[in-house]
Amino acid sequence: MFNLIVSGSLESDRGGSIMAGRVLEHTSELLSQKFMPNGELDISAILELPTVLMEEGVADEVAYLGWLTRVQKRDHEYLLQYTVDPDIPRLNNADIRALASELQIDNFEFYRNHWAIKDVDLFQVLYRQKAAQRPVPTVFQLSSNPLKPKLVSMMMPFSGGFGRVHQKVKSAIELEGYECRRADDFWLHAHIMQDIIELICTSQVVICDLSGKNPNVFYEVGIAHTLGKEVILITQSMDDVPFDLRSLRCITYLNNQEGCDKLAAEILVRLQTIA
Repeated sequence: MFNLIVSGSLESDRGGSIMAGRVLEHTSELLSQKFMPNGELDISAILELPTVLMEEGVADEVAYLGWLTRVQKRDHEYLLQYTVDPDIPRLNNADIRALASELQIDNFEFYRNHWAIKDVDLFQVLYRQKAAQRPVPTVFQLSSNPLKPKLVSMMMPFSGGFGRVHQKVKSAIELEGYECRRADDFWLHAHIMQDIIELICTSQVVICDLSGKNPNVFYEVGIAHTLGKEVILITQSMDDVPFDLRSLRCITYLNNQEGCDKLAAEILVRLQTIA
């Protein structure tokens, strides 16, 4: 299933609004009962669905594909915050219209502000139509699982000296509703590198600790940048940051109690601006 939001009030690729009276138009009765029981929108369930957001029209208007991160009702409208999936190339309304029959979108819907829920696998349609082509590496396999808008991954050496850094950052950001994981938090594949790739692919933000010039972390930074992820660079010393990354902002920190607390606070501020 996916949300389809057509609105002339999409202020940017991060937020907008929709009239409350237009919510769940062009939605089956079964789905309306599921997502709006007793007349109240089930926001937690809505946030689990991928979302297509676009203005009215059938031409070159930009169509955003991503995830709602916050929905708040105010008077006679819903205020929306969302994040765009960087793994899917930007589409326009003409692209969506070409897929309209498969996405169960009526022609009239392109000309009316409304919010519908469609019982269609959005990603399956996009991949089948080659609208979301990605490079195919030969060394590892990219994940086909959808991006998790609140997932933050941490790439850092696994040595014990970084445990405090990980725990401080993890505790701080999870209190704010984010999920923070490292590749050693789970075991899905026989090779740990594939677990790392899975984590990067499904993360909204990737934190990379360049301390100690760890070659594995540098490799993971390159993968994250190539996949278009939001990357937060951190280091205990700017001497560990290679020349090619010196032009990017990097948070420096001290690996002690006070330094890790300060690092966690700075990362949280950054997250709140990008995720």
